[in-house]
Amino acid sequence: MTRHDPLKGIVSELSKLPGIGLKSAQRLAFHMLAQTQESLTELVRSIEDVRDHVKLCQRCFHLTYDEDECVLCQDTRRNGSTLCVVSDSRDVIALEKMGRFRGLYHVLGGVIAPLDGVGPDKLHIRELLERLKTEPISEIIFALSPSVEGETTTMYLTRLLKPLDLKLYQIAYGIPMGGELEWVDEMTLGRAFDGRRAL
Repeated sequence: MTRHDPLKGIVSELSKLPGIGLKSAQRLAFHMLAQTQESLTELVRSIEDVRDHVKLCQRCFHLTYDEDECVLCQDTRRNGSTLCVVSDSRDVIALEKMGRFRGLYHVLGGVIAPLDGVGPDKLHIRELLERLKTEPISEIIFALSPSVEGETTTMYLTRLLKPLDLKLYQIAYGIPMGGELEWVDEMTLGRAFDGRRAL
């Protein structure tokens, strides 16, 4: 009879998380072993809470807790004429931390990536077009990653939306504060140069 390794299962599951390799998974497992029973119970309860209650907003596809619409879509103080199109909920959270954007969002659920089998039909593009028919949106800001896939998605959507007489914008990409030019990649440097503004 083989003996059961109590850590094998949790290490295996933790190592499936993005950015967590086998060694990190082992460290996390040993960290859990050192926690109190109450701490572990709270961790399990939090994971179950996410599984049972967090879903996608039926309007913008951001995360929502037990409701059909997220708190941002429900906020009547937000500007309903401006829509920011992002790849996933992490982008919404990042932009909300900035505290400058007061419009609404539309989460695509990824970007067009043919090599990974992700075409426009796998994203929430059809739902975006439906929103434009029913909501008073006049301005769209694309805030997709400055990758080849992000650029492809922005170009695809721009061509699709151009005939609808909307104001279309793309966020500027540039050099981070404190960054050295020699370490900036050509694409970012080119975008920063193209996006220069008068002083």
